[in-house]
Amino acid sequence: MCGITGWVSFHQDPRTQAPVIEAMTATLAPRGPDAAGVWLGPRAAIGHRRLAVIDLAGGVQPMTDRPDAPTTVLTYSGEIYNHHELRSQLSGLGHEFGTRSDTEVVLRGYAEWGEKVADHLDGMFAFAVWDERAQRLLLVRDRLGVKPLFWAEVEGGLAFASEPKALFAHPEIRPRVDADGLREAYSLLFNTGPTVWSGVREVEPGGLLLLDRDGIRERRYWQLEADAHPDDRDATVTRVHDLVSTAARAQLEADVPLCSLLSGGIDSTVLTALLADELRLREGPGARIRSYAVDYSDQAESFTGDVLRTGHDTPYATEAGAFLGTDHSTVVLDPRALLDPEHRRAVVVARDSPIGVGDMDTSLHLLFGEIRKHSTVALSGEAADEVFGGYPWFHNPKALAAATFPWLLVTGDEAAMPLNPELDLRIGEFRDDTYRTALAAVPHLDGETPTEHRQREMQHLSLTRWLRQLLHRKDRLSMAQGLEVRVPYCDHRLVEYAFTTPWALKNFDGREKSLLRAAGTGLAPDSVLHRPKNHYPATHHPDYNRGLQQMARDALADATVRSLVDETRIKPCLDTPPGQLEWGHRLRLERVVDLALWLDHYQPELAL
Repeated sequence: MCGITGWVSFHQDPRTQAPVIEAMTATLAPRGPDAAGVWLGPRAAIGHRRLAVIDLAGGVQPMTDRPDAPTTVLTYSGEIYNHHELRSQLSGLGHEFGTRSDTEVVLRGYAEWGEKVADHLDGMFAFAVWDERAQRLLLVRDRLGVKPLFWAEVEGGLAFASEPKALFAHPEIRPRVDADGLREAYSLLFNTGPTVWSGVREVEPGGLLLLDRDGIRERRYWQLEADAHPDDRDATVTRVHDLVSTAARAQLEADVPLCSLLSGGIDSTVLTALLADELRLREGPGARIRSYAVDYSDQAESFTGDVLRTGHDTPYATEAGAFLGTDHSTVVLDPRALLDPEHRRAVVVARDSPIGVGDMDTSLHLLFGEIRKHSTVALSGEAADEVFGGYPWFHNPKALAAATFPWLLVTGDEAAMPLNPELDLRIGEFRDDTYRTALAAVPHLDGETPTEHRQREMQHLSLTRWLRQLLHRKDRLSMAQGLEVRVPYCDHRLVEYAFTTPWALKNFDGREKSLLRAAGTGLAPDSVLHRPKNHYPATHHPDYNRGLQQMARDALADATVRSLVDETRIKPCLDTPPGQLEWGHRLRLERVVDLALWLDHYQPELAL
């Protein structure tokens, strides 16, 4: 995993601006602590920061097709899980390889297939290819958007990067926020394309961008399709088991220490079980995979349920680790450490955004820092809820009937940042318009009942919107610690198969994630298999709430912060006794604090 950046201009020679590409590349050092490289040509400047995972000696980047007078230059971030098969195929077509790296497979694949190389790749990736002969830049992002890729126009071309902060190191791109950006950030609709930053866009998941002298063109090379499901229940369960197993097996490859995130829920436990079994097959019966969970020092005594959490994770994670025979550790955090302004600032800088989930982001960042002391790669159960129908909105009649994004019924106005009404952002209208656009993108299947189609809409919204912000969070906070996180449930073949599966099969026993539970039989303790959905843990310590309230008061002392928020709706959150502060109101305070840190760090121009 790595950080990529660069720019192309048909109006100037980047070779005269070497310090610019060096500065852009340097901003991505946390994503790639092992090495740095730049390539300069008469029209393109390409940068790379490397986190070495496969072929530690051979995967140096930017990678060129030949050392002298290269015609193709690649900067690449990610993992291609079918690179061995593609290497064999390309070798049979006459291509010669000088490394074991998946990076070179992408490079040679481009030489053979051009932009259609994206269709051949299984994995998580974001990459840029500069084609010197065609005078063309190609940007490609993986199907589910696991790896980020941003771009902005510059004179005569465009700049690109894994993170916006690298773009801001280019002299033509400044951090600027307008009303559209605030709507994108605080509407909680998770569009891709536009961002909070004016002029900065994302390459769409499953999308690619081409730049040449004729301009910029974008297209999708992959999207979800509604096809008839061919299998009965038993065959579907077997197919799900095989697809999850195949994805887990493929993603176990690494030349560095690897571990699993084991929360004690069904998603992470089934995944860890498959990884543990595969590791024993490869290395012998005594092999044990490391696994990690997170907890807070107050949790055993002060845990209280809320809208997102039904129970304490640690006992389940410990039981699962023992059942699977992992080398299990629980990273226990002091809730007061989550108030450290430097930790909070590090998270905001990692995200390049004021929008997050407060203490849950900070604790995840600290967890990844502890894991990085022992492992370079971690595997996570992200996306199982979206793939298998685990969220409450798949099962709640009120959510199914609501004419809006279903997660807004959970987060809603109680958790949303109350922005100053004088800004007149019309977020309600924006949400309504965006919802209609989102539904229009959902594919239809002939003969599908209204109930089945509504569930298809729920899954499409979850996979194409809600999941994106979870993947963004996981990528940015892990890579800020130099840790690569892989997400096997995002394997596109599994996602495609599950999307075609009728809701009656996904919910055949009347519970969430019926298919995963059936496919995981024997892989997890019964207590875990039948445990209700539980979200990432949060601290319940009154001292944390008390400290958060004070940090929010301090944030509101800043005139710019006050100009952006509705203080009358923040005040009740400040006045509530710390022990009685509800989750939604606490999240409001978290976002006020993060807004202040974001404004202070980036000093953005506000064009409102």
